[in-house]
Amino acid sequence: MNKFVKGAALVSALAFGTVALAGCGKSNSDSASSKATTVNMYMPGDKPKNYDAMIKRANKEIHKTYKNINLKMNFIGWGDYEQKYNVMVTSGSGYDLAFAQNYTSNALKGAYADMNSELKSGGVANKAYKQVDSAYWKGLKVNGKTYGFPVNANIYAQNMLTFNDEFLKKYNISINDVDSYASMESALAKFHKEKPGVAAFAIGQGFKASPKHMDFPLGNGLPFAIDSSGSSKKIVNVYDTSEMQGILKTLHSYYQKGYIPKDAATSSTQYNLQDNTWFVRQETQGPFDYGDSALITNAGGKKMKSKTITDPYKSSAQSQVAVWTISKTSKHKKEAMQVLNLLNTDKTLLNNITWGLEGTQWNFTDKAKGKIKITNKYKPNTFIGAWMMGNNKNLYTQDSTTEAMIKKRDQSIKDAKTSAALGFNPDTSSLKTEITNLSNVMSKYLDILNTGTADPVPTIKKMDKELKAAGYDKVQKELQKQYDAFLAKQ
Repeated sequence: MNKFVKGAALVSALAFGTVALAGCGKSNSDSASSKATTVNMYMPGDKPKNYDAMIKRANKEIHKTYKNINLKMNFIGWGDYEQKYNVMVTSGSGYDLAFAQNYTSNALKGAYADMNSELKSGGVANKAYKQVDSAYWKGLKVNGKTYGFPVNANIYAQNMLTFNDEFLKKYNISINDVDSYASMESALAKFHKEKPGVAAFAIGQGFKASPKHMDFPLGNGLPFAIDSSGSSKKIVNVYDTSEMQGILKTLHSYYQKGYIPKDAATSSTQYNLQDNTWFVRQETQGPFDYGDSALITNAGGKKMKSKTITDPYKSSAQSQVAVWTISKTSKHKKEAMQVLNLLNTDKTLLNNITWGLEGTQWNFTDKAKGKIKITNKYKPNTFIGAWMMGNNKNLYTQDSTTEAMIKKRDQSIKDAKTSAALGFNPDTSSLKTEITNLSNVMSKYLDILNTGTADPVPTIKKMDKELKAAGYDKVQKELQKQYDAFLAKQ
């Protein structure tokens, strides 16, 4: 995930922790019984230091329902996960559970077990299924089938401009009217005058500018975009829209004025949340981030203030942020679904993974209300990120998360709009060559355009010419055909 444009999910990961999982077959290492079936999970991240105690506690809880099932968590580093995951998928290794990468394309390849029957009434995961926002299930449909179980959390997300509150107060800078990239110019100008050596708008390589309501059916690394509001039913090149070009012109102006670091297009500089190396940055937040609470927690209490610049839409992309899949060749499909059901319905099981262990990392302050207090042993390497695990509505909350905040969270999910493209997961199997060629073209232009480094007018003109030669028209035509067919069924 991009360190400059963190998804709402990543924000939650930083707030609650991050980890990973792996393996398959039977094992005695985590078992109460040598005859038990071991369900192996694969997930990106680092193995928690308290893993042995954590998995022992998890299996104790699992055995209350399924005496002959053990869960085994195996961990693969973030930098290696996608590659090793792809090897697993293409080799048909028969893993039990894995945290999905490229969900739609791998589903189309037939890599995953179809979960439909186990999600329906009478299926082993029906209870968990009914507790998940329906938008997830629509967003995960591929050719009418469900191949993944989502983490029920941020079904919508909004991009925010997040300001360093210490600098706001110190230099008496108002952000009351900020609701776009353009409207923060006066704040940037004032800060840059006071602190020219600090990144006013801290962006870098990988940053993506955000129109207010656009879906990207092939991801935002490619130019194809759909109006989430449904006011237009055309698949367009986002860089040819007046909105995006206006944003890029604004960013180019900021770059020229020194508000954006000069090496932004090539820089991998870390602008850590807790440091005063930045004035404003772009973050993504969803309802389970409780406003800036997750960011502030991750920054060790450092205060921030965020202003929304995109609209809240439930989308396919958001539904696929965190998805668990079962290998089509797994020997333990039913057991894997049973584990998923428990992770999404058993509060004791989930919270002793995502918060660490009761009595060590946390204690109840009000068990009946699910209120807890963390201890000084609650460290980043003692729990698994909630954004990657289970139904987040079943998470215990700290006292700082008030009932009013929870009610606001739930209401915001109800009020969020549904993207017109929710559930549109195109089949690109006939477009592999063109998509590869288009990706190669975009790799030349994404960073220089989105960071404001290049003048967008001549740059986009040049880029469009190269995109056309790479097969843009063929891909757009096929996507449009599929999108028209999708809309006709709605």
